[in-house]
Amino acid sequence: MADTQQYFEAVGRRKESTARARVYPGGAGNIKVNDREHTEYFGRAADVAMITAPLSVTEAQSKFTVSIHVVGGGITGQATASRMALARALVTADPELRAALKAAGFLSRDAREKERKKPGLKRARKAPTYTKR
Repeated sequence: MADTQQYFEAVGRRKESTARARVYPGGAGNIKVNDREHTEYFGRAADVAMITAPLSVTEAQSKFTVSIHVVGGGITGQATASRMALARALVTADPELRAALKAAGFLSRDAREKERKKPGLKRARKAPTYTKR
């Protein structure tokens, strides 16, 4: 894909992961994640299904070629961030797809983050065992 080709870009986040998706109109409908095939980058079938879900819901598999750059976090967090970035980029490309993607919940940011460890505790909330004597 040449850089001179027109594309639509969007960012998605989840936990510590940040994904930037570029959607190119036309093409064979393949998805590249960090310059690798999405099935190669995300090994688990659930993560692969998560990435392709926005295209499946909008029935736009063969209408767009997708390039995703994702950094940070774990594999599943990266997959969720990529799904959100792809959904947002599809809305930028075609605003009529917004209703279907919003109904599927792909445009909502999952705000849950890891809670910090507090002093005097073993983890964020786990306290040391209480002993009376």
